[in-house]
Amino acid sequence: MSTIPFQQAKLIELYCLEPVFFASRELSDTYYTEGVIGNYALTYALGLVNSPYRLQGQATGRPTYKEDLQPIARDFYILPASPLDKIAFRFERFNALSDAYWYSMTNNRVATAREDLPLQRQGKKPNSFRPSNFPQTGKLRMIERGNRFQTLVFGNSQLPDYIRLGKFMSKVKVNILNESSVNLLPEGEYQSQHYLNATDLPQQLETLAFDLISIPPAPIIKNLRFRGCAWQIDETIIPADLHFCGRGSSNE
Repeated sequence: MSTIPFQQAKLIELYCLEPVFFASRELSDTYYTEGVIGNYALTYALGLVNSPYRLQGQATGRPTYKEDLQPIARDFYILPASPLDKIAFRFERFNALSDAYWYSMTNNRVATAREDLPLQRQGKKPNSFRPSNFPQTGKLRMIERGNRFQTLVFGNSQLPDYIRLGKFMSKVKVNILNESSVNLLPEGEYQSQHYLNATDLPQQLETLAFDLISIPPAPIIKNLRFRGCAWQIDETIIPADLHFCGRGSSNE
């Protein structure tokens, strides 16, 4: 049976004061940011859960969304943020190649230790030639400054005026537009226009049709037509019982 763990929901606007970058898709040497901000990224950015700045050892092997997000799932929830207007992007080129007198491209990285060349000529593997997954050159598609996003926040948590988002910790202004009550609608067939995290949908929900935005760590769906109970916040209708990792598969 569906319940309403949240009595109130805040409608907030996110205003990008700096270009925002996420690696949503990687095509050759170009790294694309989709025009959406995931709710997991927003939860970390709002300070509701902590993530260490530097990961070491076994902590680098997998994400910890379940461990981080599920303890607050009954006190806080936020939907993915959707753009308010036609979104504008900007392209930037990055170049992290060495400015040393000598360097050489090796296994997806730049080697700068010229003294390793004799070892390579002897058929030995130089230390500085180890492969790396960090790209040295490429292009970035970023969300341009001035873009506005909107989302719903459930729960009574205090929200900061500013947050840092994306790989480059870009500054974003948080504006609370209004606060409304959450009403439970009986089981039926509904259409939701808001962006939703596919991993957070309740398992018993029957999805009939939707559009998919395939981005890590979990796909975002929009224009969802579903059968089941629903929450209504003013004119917004979304599936009931949304909570972090509701389908329980985001860590694998």
